[in-house]
Amino acid sequence: MTTIEPLYDKKCICPLCSSNFTTKKLRSRFIKAKGFDSDFFPYYEDHNPLLYYVNVCPTCGFAFADQEDVHLKEAEKAILTEKISSHWRPQTFGESRTIRDSIKTYKLAAYAGILRSEKHILIAGLYIRIAWLYRMLDEIQQENRFMQLALSEYELSYSTGDFRGTQVSEIKTLYLAGELSRRTTKTEEAVKYFSKVIEQQSRTIETNIITLAKDGWHKIRDLQKA
Repeated sequence: MTTIEPLYDKKCICPLCSSNFTTKKLRSRFIKAKGFDSDFFPYYEDHNPLLYYVNVCPTCGFAFADQEDVHLKEAEKAILTEKISSHWRPQTFGESRTIRDSIKTYKLAAYAGILRSEKHILIAGLYIRIAWLYRMLDEIQQENRFMQLALSEYELSYSTGDFRGTQVSEIKTLYLAGELSRRTTKTEEAVKYFSKVIEQQSRTIETNIITLAKDGWHKIRDLQKA
């Protein structure tokens, strides 16, 4: 009887250099979440799909998230080739990954996204995942650093409205700005964002986010009383 392995090879074509490569992905049957932190960091029983979220071309170093449908313009290709590929030493992230391997892939994807002037909401999503990975390593200083970077991107996304047309709603953007503010001790900003979320409770179907915002608001008030 054939044993089904948790990881499988996914075939990719690099949007930058057109190289063919394979990268590991986790079969959905092995993904079992057992809980979430208040910033949506998921805990898994055994296998963690976060480690395999980013694809990295071993030939040119271009990295992109699974959810992205990447179509590069010639001007983007030129700057990516200059800033990334010309400095790249061929290496692969296409096998089983450690947490530190995965952090490198997210940083590559974030850098490529910045060079491409990607939406703030997408860069925020990469930064918050890096913070989660550092949390798994108990590296508090680095976790805090990337939470602050993610916070800045969520704030920019909200102010520019570039979350529209993505899977991240306005209320979730506001909530994450509030929760990351709370976690990085920016109390006044956290209260402001949580209040904006709670104001929408009568006109949103995302009631779980309303509950989380109220919980976050009460945590701040309890801390202030203490």
